[in-house]
Amino acid sequence: MLQVKNLTKIYDGGVKALNNVTFDAPKGQFLAVIGLSGSGKSTLLRCINRLIDPTEGQILWNGEDVTAANPEEMRRIRRKIGMVFQHFNLVHRSKVLTNVLAGRLGYVNPAWSLLNRFPKEDMTKALQQLERVGIADKANQRADELSGGQQQRVGIARALMQDPEIILADEPVASLDPVLAHSIMKHLEEINKKDGVTVLCSLHFLDLVHRYADRVIALNEGKLVFEGLPSEIDDKKFKDIYGRDAERVG
Repeated sequence: MLQVKNLTKIYDGGVKALNNVTFDAPKGQFLAVIGLSGSGKSTLLRCINRLIDPTEGQILWNGEDVTAANPEEMRRIRRKIGMVFQHFNLVHRSKVLTNVLAGRLGYVNPAWSLLNRFPKEDMTKALQQLERVGIADKANQRADELSGGQQQRVGIARALMQDPEIILADEPVASLDPVLAHSIMKHLEEINKKDGVTVLCSLHFLDLVHRYADRVIALNEGKLVFEGLPSEIDDKKFKDIYGRDAERVG
């Protein structure tokens, strides 16, 4: 289980990106994180795996205090926390297979990884993950030769290489058109339902939240303003989340 307690993040200059946020994510849940741009969604996800250090509060993952972990402990913790990024975060000039193998960096000798030397079983595993997301035929192409949807599948395959217990997906479909968005969301849904991996996914569109999420939390100016089922977001709560001038679509 993931437990976030009184989490606050204040950036240089005094900008409070997160303000006393508290929630739990039980094992195996698909939790959507919603809110306007700048509401704190990305900061929240990046605090959970300490890509950003929180200012105050506590993050517990399976009872272990992530916020108190030293660098060596964080290396071990991050092995089980997969990350999928909005802009894919791939090494564009490297092969697709090499990008996927990067998901094993927490497990192999760092010297080997610098030389792109990975165990044979990792090579096999990487091809299996590319097969799972439907792009095994792209393994030897450069990452920047792929479409946006294909690049995001590479990002998912890379996260799967970690054998993750939780995946943090930071607006994974924001750069994609609606058809591709659903294809990526279906991969995350399968990983959640079939593999039992907890998924925290920040999203803009409520139709995706209703289709894929078990539960949803909403942020507004860094504060938690809603926690519950997607079906519980009525017109009043919608205005609380997105502002009184916002209009629902669909």
